Amino acid sequence: MHIAMVVIAWGIALAWLWKLVEAAVGLPSVANLLAAEYDAMPVGEPSIAVIVPARNEAAGVGACVESLAGQDYARLRVIAVDDRSTDETGAILNRLTGGHGERLEVLHVTALPEGWLGKTHAMALAAHRATAQGCDYLLFTDADVVFRRDAVRRALAMACADEADHLVVLPTTVVKTWGEGMLLAYLQVMAVWVVRIWRVADAKARRDAIGVGAFNLMRATSYKEVGGFDAMPMEIVEDLTLGRRVKRAGMRQRVAIAPGMICVHWAAGVRGILSGMTKNIFAVFRFRAGMLVGAAAAIAAACIGPVGFLGVRGARGAGLLALASVAGLYAVLRRTNRISAGYAVLFPVAAALVVFTMLRSLAITVGRGGVNWRGTFYSLAELREHGERQS
Repeated sequence: MHIAMVVIAWGIALAWLWKLVEAAVGLPSVANLLAAEYDAMPVGEPSIAVIVPARNEAAGVGACVESLAGQDYARLRVIAVDDRSTDETGAILNRLTGGHGERLEVLHVTALPEGWLGKTHAMALAAHRATAQGCDYLLFTDADVVFRRDAVRRALAMACADEADHLVVLPTTVVKTWGEGMLLAYLQVMAVWVVRIWRVADAKARRDAIGVGAFNLMRATSYKEVGGFDAMPMEIVEDLTLGRRVKRAGMRQRVAIAPGMICVHWAAGVRGILSGMTKNIFAVFRFRAGMLVGAAAAIAAACIGPVGFLGVRGARGAGLLALASVAGLYAVLRRTNRISAGYAVLFPVAAALVVFTMLRSLAITVGRGGVNWRGTFYSLAELREHGERQS
C-alpha cells in the first residue's frame, strides 16, 4: 500500500512538471493582439456584427455596448438582444440607440420558443439578422465585457491575415477580491489540462478546441456551415461546444491573448464564482454523473494530494516537486492573465472548493430534476438528450 502511494505521488508530480514545461514552452507562441503587426486595418476591410445577448444585465450592459459602439473600425455594427429582462436592461439599450445611430440595433425578445435556451436563442436570432444584412464576420460576446477602442479591429486584422474561420481572444479577468483571485487563478491553471491553447491552430490536435463566451469571432459563412446556434439550441456551454464543432469540421481555428484589451469581471467574490459554477459545471460533463464524480476524484488527488504527500515517507519529494511545478504554472500564466502568482499558496484550498462545488452541482441538479436557466426550467432528461446529440 505504501509503495503504491509513493508511485502515485511521483506520477502526479511528474505530470505537473510536464505540464509546467509544456506551458512554459508553448504559451510564448500564442499570438498577442498587443503586437504591432496587428495594429492594422483588416485585409479587405470586411463588415462585422458584434452580437451581445443580455438578460438582467443592467449593471454592466451600458459599459459593454458603449465600448463596442466606440470601436475605431468603421464597418462595425452592434446588435444587442434584450432577452426577456425584468430589470432596466431593455431601457438602457433603448437609450443608447439615440447616441449611436445605425451603428447600434436593439432587439427585444419577449417570449422564448420551445426547445431553446434563452442565450442561444438570442444569439441565433441576432446572427440571422446580421447574415441577412450581409455581414462578413460575427463576433459573439457577453454583456459584462468591456473592450479597448482598437480591440475588434486588431482581432479582425489577425483573423483576416490568418484566414481564420474562428478566432478566440482570451479575456483579462478583473480581480476585485482575494477570493476571486484565488479561484480564477486556480481555474486558469486547471484549464491548461483541458486545452493546450498553443495547439489550437494544429488541425491534428483534435482535442485542443476552444470557445470563450467573451470573444468568439467567426466568419459568417463558417458559422452557417457548422449550423450555428440553431444546431445547439439547448446547449448551456454553448461557447465551448461551438469551438468543438468548428474543430471537428476541420476549419481554421485560432486563439490569441490580449492582456488588458478585453476585460471581464466574471462574478462577485467567492460566492458569486461558485454559484456560477454550480449552474454550469455539470453541463460540461454532459450531465453524466459518473464522469463528473471521476473528474472530481482526479482533481482531489492531483491538487490536494500533494499536500498530503509531504507527510508520507518516500513521497515528500514528490509532494514538493508537484507543488513547485504548480507554483511555476501560476508564474507562467501570470504573464497573460495578470493575476498574482502568489495565489499559488491557496491552490489546495481552491481545489477543495471546486471539488465541493462539482459535487454540489450534481446533487442540486439531480435533486431538482433539471436546471433553472435564465428564468426557464429545463428537465435533466431533455438536457441529457440534447447532450447525446452534440457528443
